[in-house]
Amino acid sequence: MGEVIQLEERRKARRTRSRERLAPLRAEFLFDLACPFTYLAAERVDRAFDHVVWTPASSTVLRGGSLAADPDAEAAVRVAAAERAEELRLPLVWPEAFPADVAAAMRVASHAASCGRGAAFALASSRLAFCGGFDLDDPEILFEAAAAAGLSLDACLAAAGDRRRDGAVEAAGRRLLSAGADRLPALKIGRSLYWGERRVAEAAASARMHATAACR
Repeated sequence: MGEVIQLEERRKARRTRSRERLAPLRAEFLFDLACPFTYLAAERVDRAFDHVVWTPASSTVLRGGSLAADPDAEAAVRVAAAERAEELRLPLVWPEAFPADVAAAMRVASHAASCGRGAAFALASSRLAFCGGFDLDDPEILFEAAAAAGLSLDACLAAAGDRRRDGAVEAAGRRLLSAGADRLPALKIGRSLYWGERRVAEAAASARMHATAACR
């Protein structure tokens, strides 16, 4: 996973180009590491925007219940994700524990976001989960993602066990639900909200329009 997180130079180059031409492209990306569509969208989001706020959000709260409790919904998600992965030419390997929530990983994602390493951790984690088929709540796998993201393992261990972080993750899910969203991931551009992995390009186009307007 050593090359997974080598993105800083690319981000700096994007920021330099943006300053020369436009205001930076900004977004908030709301995601759940247990969601395969987060994995399918995350790298494109990281490439498309100059500045992204990475916000863990509970898909269980957004859905109004656990995916594991609804076999028909789970089957539909598996089929849709597999078809979309094939369209995007991305590998997709199902974690053995899917569709279980990954509460510890989401707590560490919250910590990573507060440290400015949200993108690095989300990318490493989602690839371990849906490229490698690993259980993110396995401490060894979780710490591999944390190490790849350049995070302190002691701080991640503390974050993984800090149940107080669950409230913010659940609140983000409720915020999306109240805005009318029905799935993750979601992108917030200014006051506009785009939910669903297929809307990444639409959200990026909206961000470009915002950036162009800001330079006038």
